[in-house]
Amino acid sequence: MANPCCAHRGASGLAPENTLAAMKRALDFPFVEWIELDVQLSKDGVPVVIHDDTVDRTTDRKGRVADFTAKELQAMDAGSWFSPEFRGEPVPTLEQVLDLIAGRCKLNIELKTYGGRYPGLEAAVAGLLRRRGLIRDAVITSFDPLALRRVKEAESGIRTGLIIDAAPPGLEQALARIGATFLSIGWTRLTAKRMASFRRAGLTVMAWTVDRKASMRKIAAMGEDIIICTNRPDRYGELREGRRLAWFG
Repeated sequence: MANPCCAHRGASGLAPENTLAAMKRALDFPFVEWIELDVQLSKDGVPVVIHDDTVDRTTDRKGRVADFTAKELQAMDAGSWFSPEFRGEPVPTLEQVLDLIAGRCKLNIELKTYGGRYPGLEAAVAGLLRRRGLIRDAVITSFDPLALRRVKEAESGIRTGLIIDAAPPGLEQALARIGATFLSIGWTRLTAKRMASFRRAGLTVMAWTVDRKASMRKIAAMGEDIIICTNRPDRYGELREGRRLAWFG
């Protein structure tokens, strides 16, 4: 299997999601070409890497992400819920993740905003990528088409992509209207016929979230150009190498 591999929220099946530990674990796999992560804005306007709009599930605190400063988020324990091994792992800023990943793989940055929930998030992320010279190494994705429009307004050269768990008629045309060339789609929505249409439209397709080996094989059979987004890059690697990966037992 030679499909590009994307580590979902880092190697989130092996370390606490969206933490530096998960990013480091993903980078341990030489075949991981992409890392997907989620970004929101802290109270003081800093892009931070966390999935939920509250800190309840993945930290030792309670409350909305937007009600904490970046410094307060960094003081939280975002690792113990996963395993005592990761106790004290903080909620990272996007800049810290870029420090770790830049030049080592590509980034799929999902903006966790709906209906303008985080005013300025798009410009903040686009500006950070521009200052770091990472425009060509990243795609900014969202479920919200309006957020993708705002990304393009902030930085026209950034590649954008729609996230969707459906395949409605006219999807390709809808992406063209918002200038998106990347499609992040729930893997169960993919068929060979739809992939042929997506290819004709010039779209890069990422299938999420593919954790079972049988499902990975099914996606790979539709074409080696489909990016497989998974919480378990170790399982992808076992299929790729045809053996169990020694460093994960």
